[in-house]
Amino acid sequence: MDFLQDAISTVHNHRPMEAHQEQRFNEQLAQRRACILIPCLFDELRRPALALTRDVLARFSNLSHLVIALAAEHQDEVDQTKAFFQEMPCPVQVLWTNGPALGDFMAHTHDGGLDVLGPAGKGWAVWVGLAAATLEAELIALFDADIRTFNPSYPVRMLGPLLERQFGVAYVKAFYSRLSLEENRMHGRATRLFVMPVLDALQQLVGPKTLLSYLHAFRYPLSGEFAFTADLALNLRVPCDWGLEMGLLAEVYRNLTISHIAQVDLGVFDHKHKGIGTARMEGLQRMCSEILACLMRALMEHESIALSREEAATLEVLYQRIAKDRVRQHHLDAAINGLPYDRHAEESIVNCFAKLIRPCWNDFMGAPTGFRLPSWTRALAFNPNLRQEVVAAATKSTTAIQVV
Repeated sequence: MDFLQDAISTVHNHRPMEAHQEQRFNEQLAQRRACILIPCLFDELRRPALALTRDVLARFSNLSHLVIALAAEHQDEVDQTKAFFQEMPCPVQVLWTNGPALGDFMAHTHDGGLDVLGPAGKGWAVWVGLAAATLEAELIALFDADIRTFNPSYPVRMLGPLLERQFGVAYVKAFYSRLSLEENRMHGRATRLFVMPVLDALQQLVGPKTLLSYLHAFRYPLSGEFAFTADLALNLRVPCDWGLEMGLLAEVYRNLTISHIAQVDLGVFDHKHKGIGTARMEGLQRMCSEILACLMRALMEHESIALSREEAATLEVLYQRIAKDRVRQHHLDAAINGLPYDRHAEESIVNCFAKLIRPCWNDFMGAPTGFRLPSWTRALAFNPNLRQEVVAAATKSTTAIQVV
């Protein structure tokens, strides 16, 4: 573990968390209202990871509330989710993000003039979840539902920089080592083999732009775990595709100076691993295509740079060279640490990712603005009561769970 600082203030994992730190965290939660938001598919209730997360969070009795942004097929699944969380010591709101009542309400809102009919997915769940979270909490931490290594240090370390007012932090991003529990194998391929090499290639192609340097300063820009103040959450436009994490980093860049941003080391981290996919719009290939589109859009917005057809071809060549250098480095890292590593498979993935770049550029140039859900500040200008109405529609036939 290093101790170096970069443009983004970095909280390292220098030592295991001690009992007094957990106790102090719970005491701080009594002073500032903090919420945990978990976007969740119903299928996650059948896996042990979500039960682990629930049991860990139950240790923090002073959380203001827990918001579960649930995608479910039937009312019965919503009821099962409520029962799953019924022993929590804090209020729990289960929001049925793809439920019929919310769907009808949002269609009516769209017809009234606010474009909110984005595709279903994590981005949509986050946007709906923020309606409930920002009504009650000053601070919000978001965790995925499939974290197999969840432990008390995760919420403590994610919310800690926000709870300490003296540091002036408004946004916290997690980073970690992606090692599978069973094989001890390195994962995080979209970050290791695509995002970081693409950022390096773009810096060579268009120069060391401030936006690119900012994104490159994050140790794990695709991590799905982050925390922020409610004020910031209200002002972020939320992407609805696999560009969610990169898109939100670009939104944070637009709203904050870098001194108000921190990243926190959560140690070793394991969750579900996505396959490469057999076609361009499947698996990690789709994810990387949508991430690249997000990067090109951010360059237009913040640096007034649009890649030409020739530059897209150059980016493909630069990316492939840099990514294969990274494969060599990962091979060395794995070998010295005694980790299994299939260099041939990783270089084959690089070849696959390289072939995405020019088709992605073609698609992007046809619709460069893309779609993002409006910030909640924008939405409230349309309807000042929209958050309450969204929560009411998402909880229709469900109620907040309060266990005293």
